[in-house]
Amino acid sequence: MKDLDVITIGRAGVDLYGAQIGGRLEDMGSFEKYIGGSPTNIACGTARLGLKTALISRVGDEHMGRFILEQLAREGVCTDGVTTDPERLTALVLLGIRDQEQFPLIFYRENCADMALCEDDIDEAFIQRARAVVATGTHLSHPRTEAAVLKALDLARKHGLRVALDIDYRPNLWGVAGHGDGESRFVESRAVTEKLLASLHHFDLIVGTEEEFHIAGGSTDTITALRRVRENSKATLVCKRGALGAVAFEGDVPDSLDDGQTGEGFPIEVFNVLGAGDGFFSGLLKGWMDDADWPTALKYANACGAFAVSRHGCTPAYPSLEELEFFLKRGVVRKDLRNDGALEQVHWATTRHTRNSHDWSTMRVFAFDHRLQLEEMPGYTPEKGAAFKELCLDATLAVKGDKPGYGILCDNRIGRSALHRASGTGLWIGRPTEWPGSRPLTLEPELGPDCGALQAWARENVIKVLCFCHPQDNAETRAAQEATVKRLFEAGRRSNLEFLLEIIPSKVGPVDDDTTAILIRQFYAAGIYPDWWKLEPLKTDAAWSRAVSAIEEHDRHTRGIVVLGLDAPEAELAESFEVAARHDLVKGFAVGRTIFADAARAWMSDKITDADAVAQMTDRFTRLCAVWDTARTNATVHRLGEDA
Repeated sequence: MKDLDVITIGRAGVDLYGAQIGGRLEDMGSFEKYIGGSPTNIACGTARLGLKTALISRVGDEHMGRFILEQLAREGVCTDGVTTDPERLTALVLLGIRDQEQFPLIFYRENCADMALCEDDIDEAFIQRARAVVATGTHLSHPRTEAAVLKALDLARKHGLRVALDIDYRPNLWGVAGHGDGESRFVESRAVTEKLLASLHHFDLIVGTEEEFHIAGGSTDTITALRRVRENSKATLVCKRGALGAVAFEGDVPDSLDDGQTGEGFPIEVFNVLGAGDGFFSGLLKGWMDDADWPTALKYANACGAFAVSRHGCTPAYPSLEELEFFLKRGVVRKDLRNDGALEQVHWATTRHTRNSHDWSTMRVFAFDHRLQLEEMPGYTPEKGAAFKELCLDATLAVKGDKPGYGILCDNRIGRSALHRASGTGLWIGRPTEWPGSRPLTLEPELGPDCGALQAWARENVIKVLCFCHPQDNAETRAAQEATVKRLFEAGRRSNLEFLLEIIPSKVGPVDDDTTAILIRQFYAAGIYPDWWKLEPLKTDAAWSRAVSAIEEHDRHTRGIVVLGLDAPEAELAESFEVAARHDLVKGFAVGRTIFADAARAWMSDKITDADAVAQMTDRFTRLCAVWDTARTNATVHRLGEDA
């Protein structure tokens, strides 16, 4: 039984990408952190395209090693073949985008974890699980890692797997260039050529740039080099030619590169070539493993390379399968793909799981982000407010246990200690940004006028903003509120933060079955695409149906809807849950005062202890979760009955 399509083997590190564009690496002031290394990038790129992939490598037993393992899991890459090395550190790379021609990088790989890969790390049963093994040239540069790669290739042949090579020539990783020459892509070396030539017979597919075939074939004339490679391998040869696309040769190498098989190319702006080859190889593997012809496989490869060239980072730039299909159907609208709004929305929505892969198919959220309501309680002080929110978190964690699908809404102004403690607990964490009760909407001053403070937020925090709005708002009010929400939304995207929009029209004016749906359409028309919607309890099934339709007309990939509580009694919430739970897009609830209000008033007045407050809130949150779960079960049973 084959449960994997592709296993890649080799480098696994952390890329620290300079966040400033157009400056020297020496002058970078901040960096974005991504996983990296050619085999790691390819494993992720192919996983995004729907292949079942795995990586064989090593990482350190430290924070960056754990980051790689966790990010691979979020990408859907099997890590059964990744060993944690207790003695060595995870590899690091510092990279920058100087201009369209210069992309400086420094490898920090001295005795790093992945270069300790050895034969013992290659498990025959693991290799048998796959349909193909992909090796990269760097791990042929050292006897220990070379032995591991060759063992994997021999086992692949033994069990009938396809085998591919990305030449991936980095001169300084072969010891033929200095530490400061990480950007260098070609230095002649007879020793490297001989090493590669001795290995080429293992492969069914060999991929490289013209310069990489120069080193593999021992000649700076591309045709001569390709023919030398052909003498040593029957593999299909795919030569990448930059802006000229790529060509494939299944048999003899002709006199001109132009006579090879080609695929459709895409004229786009060159922004960042780093990682483009791995994106290209990911698309090529998608076609190869699907048994597509070479023009089709090369079309996929060229498209995936185009995405990488036009975006910041390596793995984060690669497309999902749906994004690739959207792009191939629609074509290039603007050459700087990263600024194509429609394309970027598809990219964001279909790769969202790579930033947060927890299961949010059910959402049971304890909302204690309230500020004004606590500040008005007798006995309140900022210190007591902070301490009470810690108790709210204690109650949430007690109810959650080790189960998925639980979350909190917690503010930073009063609840900072609870907000920070919640990080890493597996909770969904929403964080409010609106100034309490404001209409027209204003934001918490701590965000700054350009919402620049979002850059300092933990990446797992979800922006939440509450907007009191109504279809009957005058044009000035509507424009002002939409502008504020859009400013926050766009700043959130720049900071890679998910966005929850809460709308409460009933506090502004009368509502009917169309009110919420109208507002939803207005926000989409303004260019605002929330990951989450938080809606007040709608009274009728028709109102919910229209709200859901309004969302799905504009964004089929939204995370979903949570129902707010408005301090309603539990019995009233149960009635509203029964209606809401009939709609799959409604994932759960985000309720606060129904759970904490009584406990807060008593605790602020010193009438109950910490333990009493936690026990009371735990009990109420537990009951409310059961009410939602029952409503969802009833809806499922009802639907099954109708289908029968």
